[in-house]
Amino acid sequence: MGVLRALRGGDRHRAQHHACQHAGFFTCVGAQSGPARGEDGGKAAGSVPVAIATFATVVTSLLNRLQDAEGSRAETYRELESVLWGDESHLQSSEVDRVIAVALEDLRAAQGGTASVRTAASDVLVALARSHLCDVVSALQGHLKALEETSEEFVLITLRNLATRYALQCVPFAATTLSALRGVLSEVGSGRMLCAVCGVLEQWCSGISMYFREGEKGAFPRLGPAQLCAHIYPLFCYVSRKRRCCEEEEVKQAVLRAMGAMMGVLLHVEEHREHAWEHLLWLLHQYREVWDPFGVTVSLGYFLGAVADIQTRVPRARHLAIATAVHQQLCDEMEPPSPEHRAELCRCMVLQARICPEETIEFLYYKLRNGSKADRVAAVAVLQALVRSDAPDTREKLPLFAKLVQSVCHDPAAQVRRAVLHFIGELLRSSALGCSAWDVVGHLFSEFSRASGRLAMGNLSMVKAREERAVQSLCAHVLGTLDVSAGAVAKLLWPKLLWYVVPAKYTGMLVPLCRCLRSLAERRDRAEQEQEEAAPEALESEEPGGEQKVVAAVAPHAGGGRGAAALQLLQALPSTIHGAVGAKWAADIPLLLQHLAGTTASSLDVAEWESLLLKFLQTSLELIASEAWTVGLSQELSRQLGSSPRLSWEKRFLYKALGTALAACGCLHHVQEQTLEHLKAANFLELWQAQGMVSVVSRCAESHFQLALSLVKEFTGTLKRKKSKARRTRATRAALLVMYGRMALRAPREQLLARVERDVVANVLQLYREGCQDAQLKLSLVQSVTEISLAIQAAGAGPRFELCCKRELLQTLLEVIQEEPQESPVHPRALMAMQQLSKLKPRLSREENCHLLAQCCQGIVCLRRPEQMDRRGQTAVAASCPPGVQAPSLRALGQLMGALLWAELAPIRFEDMVQVLRRWLTSAHACERERALQVCVQVLGSYEERCEHRRGRACEWFGSLAGLLGPLTCDTSAASRWWAVTCLGHLLRTGAENTDVAPWTNEIGRLRERLSAVTSESLLATSTNIAKARVRVGR
Repeated sequence: MGVLRALRGGDRHRAQHHACQHAGFFTCVGAQSGPARGEDGGKAAGSVPVAIATFATVVTSLLNRLQDAEGSRAETYRELESVLWGDESHLQSSEVDRVIAVALEDLRAAQGGTASVRTAASDVLVALARSHLCDVVSALQGHLKALEETSEEFVLITLRNLATRYALQCVPFAATTLSALRGVLSEVGSGRMLCAVCGVLEQWCSGISMYFREGEKGAFPRLGPAQLCAHIYPLFCYVSRKRRCCEEEEVKQAVLRAMGAMMGVLLHVEEHREHAWEHLLWLLHQYREVWDPFGVTVSLGYFLGAVADIQTRVPRARHLAIATAVHQQLCDEMEPPSPEHRAELCRCMVLQARICPEETIEFLYYKLRNGSKADRVAAVAVLQALVRSDAPDTREKLPLFAKLVQSVCHDPAAQVRRAVLHFIGELLRSSALGCSAWDVVGHLFSEFSRASGRLAMGNLSMVKAREERAVQSLCAHVLGTLDVSAGAVAKLLWPKLLWYVVPAKYTGMLVPLCRCLRSLAERRDRAEQEQEEAAPEALESEEPGGEQKVVAAVAPHAGGGRGAAALQLLQALPSTIHGAVGAKWAADIPLLLQHLAGTTASSLDVAEWESLLLKFLQTSLELIASEAWTVGLSQELSRQLGSSPRLSWEKRFLYKALGTALAACGCLHHVQEQTLEHLKAANFLELWQAQGMVSVVSRCAESHFQLALSLVKEFTGTLKRKKSKARRTRATRAALLVMYGRMALRAPREQLLARVERDVVANVLQLYREGCQDAQLKLSLVQSVTEISLAIQAAGAGPRFELCCKRELLQTLLEVIQEEPQESPVHPRALMAMQQLSKLKPRLSREENCHLLAQCCQGIVCLRRPEQMDRRGQTAVAASCPPGVQAPSLRALGQLMGALLWAELAPIRFEDMVQVLRRWLTSAHACERERALQVCVQVLGSYEERCEHRRGRACEWFGSLAGLLGPLTCDTSAASRWWAVTCLGHLLRTGAENTDVAPWTNEIGRLRERLSAVTSESLLATSTNIAKARVRVGR
């Protein structure tokens, strides 16, 4: 048993391989010794010797086991079948007779035999017939006249399987087998037996039709059609009479198939041809009678195959009847045909096209022009099947088929559109000959864009939206499954596909598109290595600007696998793009792909990915160093900007990529022309366009600072001729202010310091003063001044550099602060700008700094409109901020004062800060006291951090400031009391003589929480305790 399983190995083909090692011998490796028990719990089977067993020995051992009823009979038959399939030699006649006898005994057992055992015995006879067909067929023919229908059924099944497996080899036995079947038919008493007989007739007649089709290829003497039809015609007549009595659906299907197969054979003889044609209308009528029409279609396929083989002329009426019947089945929307049935229906129409090509094309054209939606879908499916058949007579008609389908390519029905896409996929897989008259590649992308546009409208029902998404998926599938190995398809795809790499409306197709282009590139590389003249050879000769399209495709895509696909495409095309980038890309692109690996659109750090891509683009442009190449890339990026969706990250990135490309471009005329063109076309009311133009101009300034300044100034001149109050003009001025600051940040150091005051700051001030000074313009001014100050600091201005207009800028910022309402968002940013300006030369005097801080406090702390106060004397903003939460403008003012306190260029002392804040700490308005205390907390906190090393030293201003803060712990405002105690904590930790102040400052912190008491007695008690703690700390 173990040896046989080793021979069989669980797989028929594996056993065949082992059995063919030597003629008639088997090598048994790894065989088990000892008994093995069958699946039915039978007795232990003896082992076959594990050395070298002859084929006869193995077969004899298995036959002995069957005769001795050892183990499972079905399993033993399976092992015997495996051995027989693997043998290339012949058994001795005695062994053959013995195998047949044992198998037939089980095959025809009237009682005690199971279906599994009979099926296994039947399979053994089919395997034995591989080398001993004559013996097996003769034995089966001799048992056809038995009376037991149950046993006879498996004999018939075996005969059917023999004809299925050995169609042509069975033809010499057809006459005797068919004669024997006549006797069986005469005694058929049940529908089950009629099914079995019809199955034999179908397969044997199918083999005879194949024999007629193969012609003289057979190795045995040629049998004429008349000889074979003489035996088939009586059977045909008998089955034709029997069909009228059929009630069961299974019997009807078997009779239909057998009738069709016999009709196909009879067509080869003139005297029976008309009789066969007479039954055609009956066959077509069966589409209305049977429950499953698949059997009718199979039968019709047999008939049409024979008509195509004998090449007889078919009357137009008969052709139309057949085509109509088949087409109706294809169009059935109530009960659509299964995929298997649909394929058979299309095969029938293909046969029709072989028989009557002109009539079939005319029929399909009529359906495409005048038929229903289902008619058009079916007609396109038939044309797709004609393309797939790849027959010589249909290959030359591919342009005609493409033209027919092109007539419905703009059909609005989603089903028709999908059918057209399937046809295009088949056309591209078959040949490019039919694609020359119709841009099928363009239609593929057009359909994708069409579906995307309809989905973007957002007014589709769920069903319609699902249909459009199905169209999109099919477009990507057709493109993704193309085989570009054929030379004709490669020539067609390479120039066309490049045009679809970049446009944003085709973004969803980028992954399969890049796969196709990579395959084309690899094919081209192989052709170059083999020194073949295979087109295409280069992008530059085929498609001007194509390489820029491929590079630009990387930029806007990060999610959905598109970024990786575009990068992989670049990895496959370095020599095509430019010879200078090969080594660098080989090192950089894998790192970029590694960065994308495992990320999604939500998990990807967009800013970091954007930075990596821009660095990759900049490095590539530096290596290429080609003026024409960079000009082409900038033009391609400009075209992308026009088609990419607004408010998308891709659009924002394209602006930055365009600025990077212009910075690398050596053609100043092109840089000037393109930058000015974008400036004039931009609508600065749209925030994304304003930010985009700031990116373009500022990045351009990295290499062309002087040119960028002159362009912005020239563009600014056009604003003077427009109304200053126009919304678009105001938005443009605001964007230009930001643009100057961003240019300063990116400008080369030497050029910046030489031109910053004359060409940057002066223009910024002029733009601001000439415009309508609304909040937007003020915010832009503040941002510009901040970035200009940071740029000067980053440039490392030497001791001789001074910003002469520093005081003018500070005064302008003070005016901005004083003009804006309380807690305006402009305030904290203006104070931040002042903080950065304070770090630049020239140095302000002590008096100027004090005046500056006083003016800032006047604008930030002072309550300028009494109507802002509520009944308790608090502002709305102060009332909305809980204790411990600082308003942004007050925090920024405290940071400015702290920065001035420690700035080398600001000679101001802490007592000056105290004097500036004294006015507001002693103000009659509770809200002003509270706001001053918030600023004081910020300053004292900064001082405490900086003066850690001075703790415990006496300070001249300690007592005066403590005296100011003490009474505020009993202030009428709970928030003021909270901030006052916080100030005291910073002050005591900074100026106390006792360095171990932690216990007492902690006590003050605990007391601070009690300052929210309502009664005056509780407040007085808490304030007294705080004063005592302060005294203890001061000792």
